[in-house]
Amino acid sequence: VQLVEHGGGLVQPGGPLRLSCIASGDISSAYVMAWFRQAPGKERELVASMGRVGITTYGSSVKGRATISRDSAKNTVYLEINTATPEDSAVYSCMLNYGTGPYWGQGTQVTVSS
Repeated sequence: VQLVEHGGGLVQPGGPLRLSCIASGDISSAYVMAWFRQAPGKERELVASMGRVGITTYGSSVKGRATISRDSAKNTVYLEINTATPEDSAVYSCMLNYGTGPYWGQGTQVTVSS
């Protein structure tokens, strides 16, 4: 399974951050779909995850601002963070786990700056 993230780049502070992750395989059979991020000098952290039945989990730094969603017909997982701040700047990666091990995208850089 190959994953390709889209939507990175420069985001205005206070604006929305929107990313998509297109999978080459059927995402409806994945146990977990998730977004992680890693900023320079920091450990990788979970941003948001969604289980097969749709239960979602969010990292404390984005709780209340982030939404993870999916479109199984398009094999795409989305992430939206409202009111982005410079602290949201990082490389964002999507991950799908089908039970045989996680698959990762290559990551996309997001910079929140005016």
